[in-house]
Amino acid sequence: MTALSFRPKSECLWDAVSLGEVMLRLDPGDGRVRTTRSFAVWEGGGEYNVSRGLRRCFGLRTALVSAFADNEVGRLLEDLILQGGVDMRHVQWMPYDGIGRSVRNGLNFTERGFGVRAAVGCSDRAWSAASQIKPGSIDWKRIFEVEGARLLHTGGIYAALSATTPEVALEAMKAAKAAGTVVSYDLNFRASLWKSHGGKARAQEVNRELARYVDVMIGNEEDFSACLGFEIDGENDDFSALDPASFKRMISRVLAEFPNIRAVATTLRNAKTATVNDWGAVLCLDGQFYEAHQRENLEIFDRVGGGDSFASGLLYGMLEGKSPADCVNYGAAHGALAMTTPGDTSMATLAEVEHVMRGGGARVQR
Repeated sequence: MTALSFRPKSECLWDAVSLGEVMLRLDPGDGRVRTTRSFAVWEGGGEYNVSRGLRRCFGLRTALVSAFADNEVGRLLEDLILQGGVDMRHVQWMPYDGIGRSVRNGLNFTERGFGVRAAVGCSDRAWSAASQIKPGSIDWKRIFEVEGARLLHTGGIYAALSATTPEVALEAMKAAKAAGTVVSYDLNFRASLWKSHGGKARAQEVNRELARYVDVMIGNEEDFSACLGFEIDGENDDFSALDPASFKRMISRVLAEFPNIRAVATTLRNAKTATVNDWGAVLCLDGQFYEAHQRENLEIFDRVGGGDSFASGLLYGMLEGKSPADCVNYGAAHGALAMTTPGDTSMATLAEVEHVMRGGGARVQR
């Protein structure tokens, strides 16, 4: 059993609530953004993707806290989110001025990459509705005390959107902790988001403040350095070959400074090409380390969202009281499966995740 103590299901409407921005992803398929003549559309957002995975793959009850501009793009996002089953009652709809001068919905143009050509993302998200949420505008008491939530999930993408979003995240975390709700946080460093307001120095200032309220910290190889200032064995730039031993030494330093953090988890990825990666994961829970099954030469169809799907699998295991070893393997298997399909969000089922966890092969099923 995991050592984290979650509120009983019987007293909570939600297993998990996510705070974050959701963008419309425009996907050129096998082509490139710069030359395509058509796009497929998906919804996606680092924090939202976790709640969608928990709902759609793992069958838990989840809700989204966010804001959209009330126009046709916002209603398209609504339609996509409703298909995934995440509850939207706590989404704010902001009046649209007709051209997006004051508020808009974010767009994310993303191509998947192939072989030696890396995946590429181009965001168009300034002045988004979610970035303009202010402290005091969300009824956190209703969410955490009246309705009840077992888990709050947010992260470094939302905290980077504007001057007010770190304050909103902090307000949510404090309210969650007061209600006995477990807080998970994915560092998710994005240099492009911090570039215009303080860079890594500001990212570290914000994330180190928020880290004091986190129970479960999630991040990839770069995040712990860029967001919290912890170097990996003295190297601060090259993370492509991070191994479990290096991660363990770094996490020991993180936990020494932030003793409130009960669990730390990361994916371990070595991108040989855009379409072939080595893939694994490590969880540290109450000072004990657990490694997921390492997958060499994992074939990637669309890598975007793999880390978020790792997070949702990991958190599913924790919410359901699985062993720590199972938790990290649920995460690693779900992340691997999510990268076999297009879009930011998972199309996997719980049965498929558990099949991969058992080492099941890819023989055709019929």
